[in-house]
Amino acid sequence: MLPRREIFPNVIEMNFQAGHLLGCNVYLIFDDNQWILIDIGYEEVVDEIIELIRQLDFPLSHCQTLIATHADVDHIQGLAKAKQTLGTTITSHPLAVEPLQQGDKLVTFAEIAAQNIHLEMPPVQIEHQVNDGDIITVGKLKLEVWHTPGHTDSQLSFRMGDLLFSGDNIYRDGCVGAIDAHHGSDIPSFIKSLQRIRASNVKWLLPSHGPIFRKDDALLDKTIARLESYQHMADFGTCAVDWPLMDDWEDEIIEGKLPQ
Repeated sequence: MLPRREIFPNVIEMNFQAGHLLGCNVYLIFDDNQWILIDIGYEEVVDEIIELIRQLDFPLSHCQTLIATHADVDHIQGLAKAKQTLGTTITSHPLAVEPLQQGDKLVTFAEIAAQNIHLEMPPVQIEHQVNDGDIITVGKLKLEVWHTPGHTDSQLSFRMGDLLFSGDNIYRDGCVGAIDAHHGSDIPSFIKSLQRIRASNVKWLLPSHGPIFRKDDALLDKTIARLESYQHMADFGTCAVDWPLMDDWEDEIIEGKLPQ
């Protein structure tokens, strides 16, 4: 058996446990022999993750559910395989159900022809849907569900005491999950989600990629200000709410103003 490398009491992150990078962060939350996983990553790492869990002496049959933080391929491609191996259920936000159950390659970013990305996206049945304010229990532990859209419309976060499993909302360097209209990004919603995290009294953020870090209000303020500017930039196409330059251009046309 392997020693459990808990990053916080009752929380194991599988990349850290393995001692090498497996992909997205995969969190195992447990109380006694009851446990859940938040995300699973790509299909190719499922066998290694499950073998790790076995060596950590968690009964595989005691997995209560596998949670999808959102419907992006790098988080959920392995769900169907893991579900079959563990004989468990899948939990997601209602807005993730259709792309997951259909194995939608476009919405999940499994298919990006322009970048020669062609990944399989096995469909998987969703047994449980959770919304903002719902509670997921693991033994005596309670995870409060936060719906934190912005990166995608289905993005979920989970609060457990001082910890927030924060999905793709923000990373230690102040970056955020990709903003792309193709899979439901919405900048105003993203800002509200970040403001919610900023206003909370959680102490630690456990993101879906990269290192865990202390909640830093100054970092969040800087990121929120950056996203507020994104709303008015052509860089972000249809995710922007306006483009002030076009208003200026219209005024200049009406005035007959020459280039200066």
